[in-house]
Amino acid sequence: MFTGIVEEVGKIKNLIKEGTNLHIEVEAKMTPELKIDQSVSHNGVCLTVVSIKEHSYMVTAIQETLNKTNLESLSIGDLVNLERGMKLGDRLDGHIVQGHVDQTAKCIDIKDIDGSWEFTFEYDPKLNNITIEKGSVTISGVSLTVVNSERNSFSVAIIPYTFENTIFKKIEKGTIVNLEFDVIGKYVKRITELS
Repeated sequence: MFTGIVEEVGKIKNLIKEGTNLHIEVEAKMTPELKIDQSVSHNGVCLTVVSIKEHSYMVTAIQETLNKTNLESLSIGDLVNLERGMKLGDRLDGHIVQGHVDQTAKCIDIKDIDGSWEFTFEYDPKLNNITIEKGSVTISGVSLTVVNSERNSFSVAIIPYTFENTIFKKIEKGTIVNLEFDVIGKYVKRITELS
């Protein structure tokens, strides 16, 4: 379980394809504090630490994960948003994030709003995921509030701190991001579908 509050931006040090699995080596300052079997969110994807070196660690993404996320498009040197699982009793500064990506989206617009930015993302409506204005959404591991909500697109406002301390500074038109829709909203939607 995560909060969507990014702790650190790590760097992809190595990528190793083995069968249908992708082993991802990440260089991060938090590495000395990690342990094997620990869950870490990578651009919103919960992955298990499988090995640790002095300044980097390795995680493995299976085919199911690669199919639903943008991890397969990573390159050596790319930056990734990192967050360790939350501790019981910690403040929940973002929102409840599972680290289970629902689908990807494409950035279709970026507006500079004199001190902040408005990013608009478009996603495939066939999967029936939804956003609501002032509701929560996780974009590549960042907990955000929806500004404008449409059938298959939405916008979020990014403050300078978030822009500088996450991968948002690298997102441009056409960039593919990971989306996790609000878990409470997903349960409500499922209940109404079954009614």
